[in-house]
Amino acid sequence: MTNEEIQKIIDENKIVLFMKGTKDFPQCGFSGLVTKILGKLEVDFKDVNVLDDTNGNLREEIKQFSDWPTIPQLYIKGEFVGGADIVREMYGDGSLAEMTKEEEPKTGFPADALDKHLIHQRGLPDKNKK
Repeated sequence: MTNEEIQKIIDENKIVLFMKGTKDFPQCGFSGLVTKILGKLEVDFKDVNVLDDTNGNLREEIKQFSDWPTIPQLYIKGEFVGGADIVREMYGDGSLAEMTKEEEPKTGFPADALDKHLIHQRGLPDKNKK
């Protein structure tokens, strides 16, 4: 797998775990630990099996790509987070939950302005008007 292909996977998925095995069948304890932590946070993530022959020599390529010597490797929102020890530590201090939480959709209108707009548009009485 090329660096461009690795980067494409990272860019196209909010959370990516390069791991030994799959999220349903981890093939090492460290990959299993990170999978379990992400499961506890109830986040969806893309799993990429570095042991799968169809991925070429990904097991070594991902280490060079990230300049990190071990697997698993977690990426969140395009950013390299780290391996099992770092993920465990971040889970413990709450920073991983913060990183993975969904952002509130932005409407482009402040809530009060949107409420006033809808009240005016529908001809409803404004309960805030005296």
